[in-house]
Amino acid sequence: MVNEAVDCTINNGEQAEYSVPSPSDEIRILNDLMRLLPPVAVKDLLSSGVCFQCILRLFGKYGPRFSNSFHLLSWLATFVDGQTSSGECMENDGLSKNGGSSDPSSSQRLIDEADICGICCGILQCNYIDDNKTLIKHNCTSDFAVSIGEVVKQEGHQAPDGFSLEVSIPPIIRETENAVRLLMKRKYGSDVWFQENLLPEIISVKEALKLSITNHLEKLLGVKCCPSSFRICMTYTCLEGHMKNENNMETTKAYKRSKKGSDNMEEKDGDSVVRIKEHPNLATIEGGLTMGKCSEILQDISLSFKPLLGKVSPCCLAFLCYRMPIYIGGRYLKYSRNVSQTRWIIDDERMGEASVEEIICNTILLMCQGDNYKFHAAGREDIDVRMLGSGRPFLVEIQNARLLPSEAFVKEMEGKINNFENKLVMVKNLKVVDSQGWTLMREGEAEKQKQYAALVWISRSLEDEDLFTISSLKDVKIIQRTPVRVLHRRSPLDREKIIHWMNIEKISGSSQYFVLHLCTQAGTYIKEFVHGDLGRTHPSIGTILGCRAEIHQLDVTDVKMDCFSTN
Repeated sequence: MVNEAVDCTINNGEQAEYSVPSPSDEIRILNDLMRLLPPVAVKDLLSSGVCFQCILRLFGKYGPRFSNSFHLLSWLATFVDGQTSSGECMENDGLSKNGGSSDPSSSQRLIDEADICGICCGILQCNYIDDNKTLIKHNCTSDFAVSIGEVVKQEGHQAPDGFSLEVSIPPIIRETENAVRLLMKRKYGSDVWFQENLLPEIISVKEALKLSITNHLEKLLGVKCCPSSFRICMTYTCLEGHMKNENNMETTKAYKRSKKGSDNMEEKDGDSVVRIKEHPNLATIEGGLTMGKCSEILQDISLSFKPLLGKVSPCCLAFLCYRMPIYIGGRYLKYSRNVSQTRWIIDDERMGEASVEEIICNTILLMCQGDNYKFHAAGREDIDVRMLGSGRPFLVEIQNARLLPSEAFVKEMEGKINNFENKLVMVKNLKVVDSQGWTLMREGEAEKQKQYAALVWISRSLEDEDLFTISSLKDVKIIQRTPVRVLHRRSPLDREKIIHWMNIEKISGSSQYFVLHLCTQAGTYIKEFVHGDLGRTHPSIGTILGCRAEIHQLDVTDVKMDCFSTN
């Protein structure tokens, strides 16, 4: 038999683009397939409850699902009823040119016997059980794709950058398929057709399903299937006791009976004969077949597919449409001394009038129509510390955003945040970044330098010599033991930090107040560096000037990091 190419099929497991055949072309395609496939093997598989799509996969001839299910059922009926032979055409075997069958009862009998495929469990037949435990049957893949498209629209997702299709199936399907292929090799391995055409690998159920619905989904959604942040996930799972094979269950019962009697026994099931011997794997057949069990079990089963397949239930299918997290980064400025960085609740009472996190993230989340958010910042300032200058880098992670923000949309976000009446928080350099933005921000955070302006009071008058003493200190190493005010949440450790430079700005009309400008290593406790924290920070401004020092106000004036520094 010549292994010729067939329109709209996939040979040797290779994927190719295809167009769904018109009804007038389906008969020709099916006729061509009939000449390519071994009728006896196809009949055995069909009568054992294997669907047409799985048969094509097993023979390496998988293509798109035919849109006219009646044509397909009529063609299958001719095989099951023994009306086909190698080289015969459908018009000569009870199938008219308009797709009608001369024996409608044979098609109905086929539906009754092979309603759910024993290999793919109905997945390639577009049959499944939904969340309401209702059996759903679609006549063709185009109808199935429409139902998926409706889920996407109901969720409100937009996919301007395309979509990625993800399918998950129970492992038992692959195991059963391997067992059937092994039995095919034993049963038909001596035939010339199988020696010339049987493939070592075939297209999987997962890839076959993707192949059959992707083209329809692309047309429905108006975008291409490609690597994308928007995912359409189809997760098939087994019902409880889903893969219990009734024939195998009978085999297990017979095995248990045989232990009380003879070592071997036979039990007839239609035309098949199941021979049972004592081995430990038989007791667990009903839980599903694994490849480790297959080779042993096939020694005990006659060359029939029914004991392997039996009757199965369709899988449960859960649809999930979601977008991978999108990241919007920028820098924020905080102008209030009564706004915390994140939401701060103590004993069910809010601390401060608002938080940077809520002001920024609630706006972005609402505009992107996401499910949730995560807020990340390069360090943090106390609630009574303002964040000025270039601002502090931050990153907002939006989970499952329905809208993918464009550059113009991000500018609109920035304007909306900055136009709040209270002007507590503002943002700058807002932009969409990839997941590497988080890594870059964290890497830069450990090495960054921060500049501060602190209003300081000392217990004596400020002298000109003090200005020189402070400004002459460069890269001073200090030791800070965990401050008393954070001991309840931080480990008691000694930390070495660096004060890179300092200078003093006098305040007109005051001899004991001045503004201390300084640049420090990230993680330095500035308040403790000024007053010494009961000697836990050394040296401190107090010990350097030889007097008592207190800090009244503190502002962060610059966070030296490369990320989000410019538009």
